[in-house]
Amino acid sequence: MALAAETGATIISADARHLYRGFDVGTAKPSRDERARVPHIGLDVAEPGERWSAGRWATAAAGWLAGLASQGREALVAGGTGFYVQALVAPLHESPPLDPGGRAALDAVIGPLPLGELRRWCAALDPARAHLGRTQLLRAIETVLLSGRRLSDAHASVPAAPPRAARYLVVDPGRQLSSRIEARVDAMLAGGWVDEVRRLLALVPPTAPAWTACGYRALQQYVLGEVTLADARESIIVATRQYAKRQRTWLRHQLDAARVTRIDPTDPSHLDVARAWWHDDEAGTAGNAPAGVPHDAARQAPPNASWNASPGAAAGARPA
Repeated sequence: MALAAETGATIISADARHLYRGFDVGTAKPSRDERARVPHIGLDVAEPGERWSAGRWATAAAGWLAGLASQGREALVAGGTGFYVQALVAPLHESPPLDPGGRAALDAVIGPLPLGELRRWCAALDPARAHLGRTQLLRAIETVLLSGRRLSDAHASVPAAPPRAARYLVVDPGRQLSSRIEARVDAMLAGGWVDEVRRLLALVPPTAPAWTACGYRALQQYVLGEVTLADARESIIVATRQYAKRQRTWLRHQLDAARVTRIDPTDPSHLDVARAWWHDDEAGTAGNAPAGVPHDAARQAPPNASWNASPGAAAGARPA
């Protein structure tokens, strides 16, 4: 946020849960004051029952970036979903079009199924994708059932778009991450998270995709009287720490180490390092811009991609 405020950049959210209207406190969505200080795109663009794939988000983000570029404005892609940023930097394959009505009807049946059951469905329908995560399993299953074609076969037959060159900024407080997660959960609980869940339960079906955001299921249980608040709090903290661990592993294995700059937000010099990372593109990396894309335009596609991997940990990417 500080870097965007300094540089005049617009932040494009790459957080899969920031998409959903009404899910604000538990997703740490930027406040109205923060949005007034720094323009944001990609917040509150979907209803809680909509399912957004990484490909759909990347297509939307590419359009947002192009729009900013046409206005001569800088962009900083920020959020918590690394796979979204990856889909933007390394575009995914096109998928068969699916009927929205059919998807909604099918989602009502398979959406509530546990992960193990979804894997069994996918193993029977599209075995090559049965090892993936929940969202990818749902997409594979619905593609076969609604189009009659395996998603893995569709991807194999059509090459993906060429990748975008990128540089990354990874922000991680190291050993303090665990305590920062606990403090952030307490701050969100004090900031009205329970009231938000109580209000949403009256408006949003319990199987809506937005509910899968970390912590919301636990607070559902508390509001419904199934667990104590202390138990819900502990469950959220444990789940968030596990999520942070998975994201650290993802960042370590999925990003090109030669293009990564790492900073510790507890280090007094961290903002100076972030500034240097941002301005490094201006200092002489124009020759590394994607082929056929002018240097200034390449900075918009995306000039910076930064995502909060978890409360207190973050990462960012910038096409060279």
